[in-house]
Amino acid sequence: MRFIGIIPARYASVRFPGKPLVMVHGKTMIRRVYEQACKCLLLNDVVVATDDQRIFDHVSEFGKVVMTGEHASGTDRCLEAFEIINDNDAYNDSDGIINIQGDEPFIHPDQISLLIGKLQQTGKNIVTLAKRITLAHEIHDPNVVKVVFSRSGKALYFSRLPIPYRRDNMQIHDEPPRSLHFKHLGLYGYKAATLKRIAKMPPDSLEIAEKLEQLRWMQQDIDIFVEVTEKESIAIDTPEDLKRLDG
Repeated sequence: MRFIGIIPARYASVRFPGKPLVMVHGKTMIRRVYEQACKCLLLNDVVVATDDQRIFDHVSEFGKVVMTGEHASGTDRCLEAFEIINDNDAYNDSDGIINIQGDEPFIHPDQISLLIGKLQQTGKNIVTLAKRITLAHEIHDPNVVKVVFSRSGKALYFSRLPIPYRRDNMQIHDEPPRSLHFKHLGLYGYKAATLKRIAKMPPDSLEIAEKLEQLRWMQQDIDIFVEVTEKESIAIDTPEDLKRLDG
């Protein structure tokens, strides 16, 4: 089984235009993500997928990059990039694709390895990561996606609202109970055949309501398995995030 890491990168971010090319401690954000991903020795390839010539030209100076069309999601961009890369059939439908966020310049390579290990298990077609919430305010933050999952790790639901909801004594300043609340980390692994399937699905009602595309897959009866990690890398979503990192 072979694995490829794909880093979707677009220039026209609404909250932070040009984000992949901003400097983070002396290197561009996209270069840092690429170099961190390359430290995962379980990946056979790492490639950036972009629709912007500036990003394409920059990444070409140090690594692998493909030009894609415009897409509504990183998932769709991953599929087109995979099809471009796989023009010579180096990969097959049972191989794995890791969708690596392009705004986490200090991503931990062992988290990628964690997903790869999960994908290698029989019957696991989509895998992702979650981390226990230790800051109470994150439970109520709609930008922090929460996930609940079964004892076997199968995701039951993702939401921007607090799940599970603590009916008794659920106040914003409560210390979160260590056994209940988990945040979803936006790193995915897919079997190639599954990525091809989910990329063709139209948005469904749960996705439209919460603006979370993984709910589309679950509503179509595709299981997502969650692996718990104790690590969380720093995501840079806005210019303010970058200022805090530099400060």
